Amino acid sequence: MKILFFGDSITDAGRKREELTGELQELGAGYVRVIGERFAKERPDDTVINQGISGNRVVDLYARAKPDVWNLQPDVLSILIGINDVWHDIDRQCGVELDRFEKVYRMLIEETKERLPNSRIIVLEPFVLRASATKETAEQPDRFKRFEQVYEYAKVVKTLANEYGLSFVALQEKLTAGALKDGAEAYLGDGVHPSEGGAKLIAEEWMKVFATK
Repeated sequence: MKILFFGDSITDAGRKREELTGELQELGAGYVRVIGERFAKERPDDTVINQGISGNRVVDLYARAKPDVWNLQPDVLSILIGINDVWHDIDRQCGVELDRFEKVYRMLIEETKERLPNSRIIVLEPFVLRASATKETAEQPDRFKRFEQVYEYAKVVKTLANEYGLSFVALQEKLTAGALKDGAEAYLGDGVHPSEGGAKLIAEEWMKVFATK
């Protein structure tokens, strides 16, 4: 079985890009690496591929779906996207509005199902916590409030999962609970990018969903 992870820097996590053989050193330092290490022990005949690229938004995933997903014919496709669609609008004015996010995500799902009709698709809930990159500043006193738009993007992802019969990995509630107990940085170092604890949490929740079907 070939499992392919598609997303932004949270998925990328510093992965090597020379070639995609599924070796652990090519999986980065994030949740995909944690999953890859577990698969290496429990399912050594399976291949885990990381196709995350830092900075990506849903429109970027759609643009590279053919070379980076469809051409590789994965048995399982895992998608995590959404934070940059909000963040890039806050800091760079080049985010993706909610209605467009839904439209493009829907296109990505529909066209992937057409080309890979036998592949399972798992979608992960985008998330955010209040920490160094997301908290309020003197210049942007409403900064975290704007980041909370991610919750609406997460609703879109869950709705699409239900509509198309995809597997959905819920993450925000678990991360919020962990942050209340241990502090946000224990899970998302800057409020967006997972620390070791966050990577393990995401991997654990993903594995639970993966095992259900």
